[in-house]
Amino acid sequence: VQVEESGGGAVEAGGSLRLSCVVSQYTYNTYCTGWFRQAPGKEREGVATLKFDGTIRYSDSVRGRFTISRDNAKNTLYLQMNSLKPEDTAMYYCAAGPPYKCSSESSFKNGAGFSYWGQGTQVTVSS
Repeated sequence: VQVEESGGGAVEAGGSLRLSCVVSQYTYNTYCTGWFRQAPGKEREGVATLKFDGTIRYSDSVRGRFTISRDNAKNTLYLQMNSLKPEDTAMYYCAAGPPYKCSSESSFKNGAGFSYWGQGTQVTVSS
């Protein structure tokens, strides 16, 4: 299974970006997909996850600003990021794993146990 992100960049505070992630195979082990991020000097944290049945979860810090979605026909996961803040600056990673990972508190916290990861795409928000 290959995972590849795109769409990062540099924007000013208040701006928007849309990240994309192609997951090459749709199998049991990719039924939970999500976005994680890691800022310099900080631990990786969960941003949003989307399970095969449509269940969505957001972190408190992005709820109401970010939207996760999926185009099944294109095997592509998206993260629409609006009202960006400087504290959103981080490397953003797409990950995929078995469906129970979408229900795991520890897995959402830091991505533990997700089977497949992309290389990441940088998002930089200036004030």
